[in-house]
Amino acid sequence: MFDALSARFAKTFGNLRSKGKITSSDINSVIEEITSALLEADVSKEVVDLFTERIGLQATALLPTLQAGSNQAQAIFDVVNLELIKILGSEARRIRFAKNPPTVIMLAGLQGAGKTTLAAKLAKYYKDQGNTPLLVAADLQRPNAVTQLQVLGEQIGVPVFAPEQGNGSGNAVAVARDGLAFAHSKIHNMVIVDTAGRLGVDDELMDEAIAIRDQIKPHEILFVIDAMIGQSAMTTARAFDQGVGFDGLVLTKLDSDARGGAALSITEVIKRPIMFVSTGEKIRDFDLFYPERMASRILGLGDVATLAEQAKKAFDPETSAKLEEKFARGDDFTLEDFLEQLEAMANMGSMGKLLSMLPGAASMKKQIENFDESEIVRTKAIVQSMTPQERRDVKVLNGTRRARIARGSGRAVSEVNSLVERFSAAQKAMKQMRNGSMPAGMPAGMSGMPAMPASKSAVVHKKKSKSGNPAKRAAEERG
Repeated sequence: MFDALSARFAKTFGNLRSKGKITSSDINSVIEEITSALLEADVSKEVVDLFTERIGLQATALLPTLQAGSNQAQAIFDVVNLELIKILGSEARRIRFAKNPPTVIMLAGLQGAGKTTLAAKLAKYYKDQGNTPLLVAADLQRPNAVTQLQVLGEQIGVPVFAPEQGNGSGNAVAVARDGLAFAHSKIHNMVIVDTAGRLGVDDELMDEAIAIRDQIKPHEILFVIDAMIGQSAMTTARAFDQGVGFDGLVLTKLDSDARGGAALSITEVIKRPIMFVSTGEKIRDFDLFYPERMASRILGLGDVATLAEQAKKAFDPETSAKLEEKFARGDDFTLEDFLEQLEAMANMGSMGKLLSMLPGAASMKKQIENFDESEIVRTKAIVQSMTPQERRDVKVLNGTRRARIARGSGRAVSEVNSLVERFSAAQKAMKQMRNGSMPAGMPAGMSGMPAMPASKSAVVHKKKSKSGNPAKRAAEERG
């Protein structure tokens, strides 16, 4: 979402870093560039004015204290980073659990914002943490909203309270009330109530949402907002805040090509924290919101922390530990190991999204967009068409075996050959690294890295020759 904005920030600070001593004129130029970039990204003008004013005051005050030869551009960059974190809410806030369960969460927002899918994502997230959520289908207006929630609930293994079919009929307030009573009787410690939205803010929508709120007295009201709606996000958020009121925000569709101004405007103006973000249509495309991480992504520094968290979830600890032990023993990395890694990567989600979290991703936009996600599927098909013996030892793959694998995977023999060649090269490189030498083509600066621990069988003790001089030999033996 923030690709264009990140590219503008990268260009602006790239120009600033090319200068030696920074002047007040340089700071003014940076502020002009930032103002233009934020307005183009649909950030509210009042937020842009406040943001740039604070940057200008701090940077100008900082300028006389910067010593010659210091990284002055980095000091200005740090000012912008800190102010961007403030605009995004400074600190992350999480759901406040009720002292006496169940914790009741009510979702509100316009139709099309993704409330129903978000309800399932939220339920799955808290279920994985050991909670027992109940989904309540109180959106009785949108066609098939109840059915959609039931299907999603079945997918994630979370029960759905849905006494009404919806589709324009039924009493949503009664459903919400009865759902809460059902949660008490079945000892669920969390209730997530999906409510109806409209195409625009209207009295009917507000009245129903207010009635549900008054009936169930939720501990948290989350306003779900589509990140694609741009400047109108402020109008909608204000209307809901004045009508129903809400405690936190959830931004959906952050995987879109929208300019993302809502994310940078709404917290500063409405004074409510962004708590969660939805980054796609799949249940797993759901993240906690961290202001500092979002600021890092906008400024082109990537989001390595989130990437590491996703990797930790995807890679099985036992499998990783076995692979480390195998590597330390000196055993070969096999295609069986490779297949396990591919499957774990698939669990992390789209490779495009993962690559976008790397530092400097904005400058690689075209490469990321052109990344062929199906390449992983094709590679898995080839490896899965091999026998266990072939996966463990690629040296047995003669022409006949490769032709059979190609037929089994529906790929060309040339693709099988390419995979085997690339894997053999990687296997060789890993052996070299384990023995302490760097593979050809690796950066020269890495040659000073310590050697990997060798297996006991690989340690060879060279026998020292003894001196022919009796006095020297006696001294060597004493040493």
